[in-house]
Amino acid sequence: QLQASGGGLVQAGGSLRLSCAASGRTFSSRGMGWFRQAPGKEREFVAAISRSGGSTYYADSVKGRFTISRDNTKSTVYLQMNNLKPEDTAVYYCAAGRTMLVAATSSEYDYWGQGTLVTVSS
Repeated sequence: QLQASGGGLVQAGGSLRLSCAASGRTFSSRGMGWFRQAPGKEREFVAAISRSGGSTYYADSVKGRFTISRDNTKSTVYLQMNNLKPEDTAVYYCAAGRTMLVAATSSEYDYWGQGTLVTVSS
């Protein structure tokens, strides 16, 4: 199971850190990812990290502003979001990948958290 938290309301230019806590024994063997879904839009990839944390991958829209990281001792993956923009407003979902590698498509993930809402005001 995956439990995402850390969402909230923030002004444009502000920061938030999302957390995703995993239960079970599979976390440390899997790549992890963050996706988001804005109202009326399809879910989109945000960031991914490999099992070891040595490889990361970002959507162009968040590159340079967001940082994904993980702590395998705590079975938790993080998404640090800086310089937030109104277009970042969405429900953010964490997901566990089918492999230990980074992955950018939702079909490569088979466990999903419940989502946490991020609202960025202008």
